[in-house]
Amino acid sequence: MQTPKFAHVKQSFHVELKKRINDYFTLTGKSTTGGSRLFTKALFLSIGFIYTYIQLVFFTPSAIWAVLLSVLLGAFTASIGFNIMHDGGHGSFSKFPFLNKMAAYSAGVMGASHFMWNLKHNVIHHAYTNIDGIDDDIDAKPFLRMASTQKRYKMHRFQHWYFWMFYCILHFYWAMVSDYKKYFSRKIGSTPLKKMTVRDHISFWSFKVLHYALFIVIPIFTVGFSHWLIGFILFSVTAGFILSIVFQLAHTVEHTEFPVPQEMTMKMEDEWAIHQLKTTANFATKNKLISWYVGGLNFQIEHHLFPKISHIHYPAISKIIKQACMEYGVVYVEYKRMHQAVYSHVSFLKQMGTA
Repeated sequence: MQTPKFAHVKQSFHVELKKRINDYFTLTGKSTTGGSRLFTKALFLSIGFIYTYIQLVFFTPSAIWAVLLSVLLGAFTASIGFNIMHDGGHGSFSKFPFLNKMAAYSAGVMGASHFMWNLKHNVIHHAYTNIDGIDDDIDAKPFLRMASTQKRYKMHRFQHWYFWMFYCILHFYWAMVSDYKKYFSRKIGSTPLKKMTVRDHISFWSFKVLHYALFIVIPIFTVGFSHWLIGFILFSVTAGFILSIVFQLAHTVEHTEFPVPQEMTMKMEDEWAIHQLKTTANFATKNKLISWYVGGLNFQIEHHLFPKISHIHYPAISKIIKQACMEYGVVYVEYKRMHQAVYSHVSFLKQMGTA
């Protein structure tokens, strides 16, 4: 599929937004990166993950504790992905490129290739959000129908009932299947993969081996196959479901749009910033616990408009963006509570399965 082109306008909403956000950081003297607040959170999550892993693998807790710790390990994994890997991948974790790279590479330890994630998420998803045929995040065919332009099958009538099963296997699919499909097909969806250097190939395979050693080989050796299998399923299902639902609430809900480029010219109706606002939604932004745990990914509008700004600044800049949207008459989609966003997502899936 040919790459779409966004509209160019004389009075650009995006230019005005960037000016206002730049003015905010100039006046406050704050850095756009995470700083000590994010470093402290990253340290807490990393220590929690390592401690939980050691307890599970080397100290063999009782069955009940092993179940709870396996779930907790999955929850730590998802939160590390949201807070450390995600900010690092966007270059907003630290002002030091080396620390950003280290943070981004945490994806490899958790089972995902940073190289693939960077292209799939940073390059494709952020540029062409909710454009079917390009945005790989809404491509779950044939099991889930995520856009009206996708083919509908009879089973999709029930997707609002069974979707959670596919969300639960995301982590496993990501680590064991998806990365390899991209690696060997040299494509992410319909987008060709950029040429990998020797270092990229070595990094890809090294982190895969490390992940399998940490989460398969060593645990089987220390606790046995059956205990490992139960623990691994609980860990992977927890991480997969949390990662899936948080990202899906941002784009596949009732009030977001799925713009289609003009067939002949491949031009989009809106400029890029307006497109991001039409295709993205916030949820539970007043809930400090959710905001802390998901690394500000409940402020997806702010993140999509300014991905190189750390999530710790999203509550502040959201006020600026809301004000600009009011002045320009641009819709700002937000669900006050998380359960409202979940309900809207389920309703959206039901709609896509029947219409």
